[in-house]
Amino acid sequence: MKMKTATKVVLGVAAAAAAGAVIGMLLAPEKGKDLQQKIRDGAKDWMAELSSLLSLGREVATEVKSQGEETYADIKKGVKALTEKA
Repeated sequence: MKMKTATKVVLGVAAAAAAGAVIGMLLAPEKGKDLQQKIRDGAKDWMAELSSLLSLGREVATEVKSQGEETYADIKKGVKALTEKA
């Protein structure tokens, strides 16, 4: 499946944000266990946000598909009506 430009941008921004967060945590002066817990918590939060974005993307895609199908059906009816009149 070929990725669309918008998908690439969203994934790129998400990856950059995750990388920035990890680098920031690694450079922070904290104990190893505290840092590990923060990374785990951050990863869980990031995955929840990504899941939410993907769910929203599916909803939007379904709606766009539905609207496209309705528009196509309307156009098809219009063309049929025009050809029958001719």
